[in-house]
Amino acid sequence: MHDTPPAHVLVVDDNPTVAEIVAGYLTRAGFTAARAADGPAALAAAAAVRPDLVVLDLMLPGGMDGFAVCHALRRDHGALPVIMLTARGEEEDRILGLEVGADDYVTKPFSPRELVLRVRSVLRRAHAAGAPGPAGTPPLRAGGLALDPAARRVTKGGAEISLTVREFDLLAFLLRHPGRACAREELMREVWGWEFGDLSTVTVHVRRLRGKVEDDPARPRLIQTVWGVGYRFTAPGLDGEPGRA
Repeated sequence: MHDTPPAHVLVVDDNPTVAEIVAGYLTRAGFTAARAADGPAALAAAAAVRPDLVVLDLMLPGGMDGFAVCHALRRDHGALPVIMLTARGEEEDRILGLEVGADDYVTKPFSPRELVLRVRSVLRRAHAAGAPGPAGTPPLRAGGLALDPAARRVTKGGAEISLTVREFDLLAFLLRHPGRACAREELMREVWGWEFGDLSTVTVHVRRLRGKVEDDPARPRLIQTVWGVGYRFTAPGLDGEPGRA
């Protein structure tokens, strides 16, 4: 029986001290780590050895910032887990990072030990999400949607919908608990596997999911907001009022 090779993490940061510290902590935690100081170097490193996760600084030198690098990585490598690392703390930047596909967002200054915990959490959920469900698991159906856990496939009115790994898992959780108010903290714990984190992660993913499954995302009928709590999936025939994130 072959041992599973350690996960490979690419650290992209133009500050050599930060990159060295992060890579050192990751190596001591059992990962392999590569470093890149700018966008083109990051894309070249990812092309040479596909990483299992990228720790990506938002503020990079030259004409390619972290947002552009994240777009390019997702274009070239698909659902590659990304943790954004930045000195910016404004909500707009956090949300934009999540909108372009980051799985988590860590603001400098940060604890390297906490970053390692987040890397482990994101990788654990990514590996679990990448595995198909048990054969014979019945599809979940409600509101014109059909979600097949075994095939990890979603259709709306018979037409397939393209969802990211996290969007699929979020919709599956909501479909398994129709009519129940699900707190953002619960969704973060059950879907993301995080006991801590920025709750705007949930808000952004709900908004993205609504854009794909709702007839009118501005007036959602299926994924409704429960003010002060979180969200509720309400298919026709279930109680509930439309809401927004």
